[in-house]
Amino acid sequence: MKTLIGLGVLGVALLAAIPAGAQQQQEQPPAKVEVSNATRQLMAPIVRVPGTVVSRNDSRISSEISGRVVWVQEEGANVAEGDPVARLDATQLELELKENWARVKRLEASLRYENQQVGRFEELAEMNHTPQSQLEQAVAQRDMVEQDLAQARVAYERTKENLARTEIRAPFPGRVVARLVQMGEYANVGTELVRLVDTGHVEVRAQVPIGMAPYLADGQSVSLLGGDLELRGPIRTIIPVGDEVTRTMEIRVAMPSRAWVIGSAVQIGLPADAPRQVVAVPRDALILRADATYVFKINGENVAERVAVTTGSAMGALIEVRGSVADGDTVVIRGGERLRSGQSVEIAVSANS
Repeated sequence: MKTLIGLGVLGVALLAAIPAGAQQQQEQPPAKVEVSNATRQLMAPIVRVPGTVVSRNDSRISSEISGRVVWVQEEGANVAEGDPVARLDATQLELELKENWARVKRLEASLRYENQQVGRFEELAEMNHTPQSQLEQAVAQRDMVEQDLAQARVAYERTKENLARTEIRAPFPGRVVARLVQMGEYANVGTELVRLVDTGHVEVRAQVPIGMAPYLADGQSVSLLGGDLELRGPIRTIIPVGDEVTRTMEIRVAMPSRAWVIGSAVQIGLPADAPRQVVAVPRDALILRADATYVFKINGENVAERVAVTTGSAMGALIEVRGSVADGDTVVIRGGERLRSGQSVEIAVSANS
């Protein structure tokens, strides 16, 4: 019995002699993590300004002639360029066109007769069988008929053009978002009939402080944030005319896809200063806590080290960090939430491999 008690005491003593850290490492296998490298990048501090998704073509289509509205395209209809969106009553113009055509044909017949008359008087004048004044009168009569015919043809073409304008067509492909008149109403010249919006060509419009102008350029890639979605797109154009009251100017950013509907509010990330060299890590490397933000570095022995950092500029999936992180350091991008400083890790995937 004494022997058993002695062995128990010896076992407890031996366990107490094992370092606590060694016991912990024996109890916990290395954590599997995915890693990447910190890199030196050229970045600028980013300021987010509000923007609105707009269409590059948004028009209220108006009538070019007067007439009673007999048809209007339905709201929500998709139309191609050249498709009808409204139609006016064409009855009077159709009758006018027939009348003009009849006048053209009558004057053409009259002109043929006058040409024949001129020819006869020219023959008689050559033989001195008619006075010169009669020939001159025939020529003048023929010329007046020619002018009348020219005017009649112009009137015919004008009526034909107005008849074509009774069918109002889409100047670009898009969607009818509003009917501004109803069937049976009378439209005058300039009356708005439908609102047509090109939903296939959209961009983001924003007013930005004039002071940011030195850091912006056409074609420059910027971030677009709306809800939980973040994309990047190029600045399509900068309108370099500032408002003297608000001290802002307008920019337009092309959208890489129709991620948001027209009218949506988005945030545009724009550089607020000149670019500078910084150390950046993937955003997934950040561990966010109420009291601090930190990352886990992995040393040459595959041991994790918790490093507190502060963040700065961002560019795509990368973000600037300030702290004990250097260019080339290996940082955890997956599996860091459960890590503890000093814990051994097993690198499952390297984002740089």
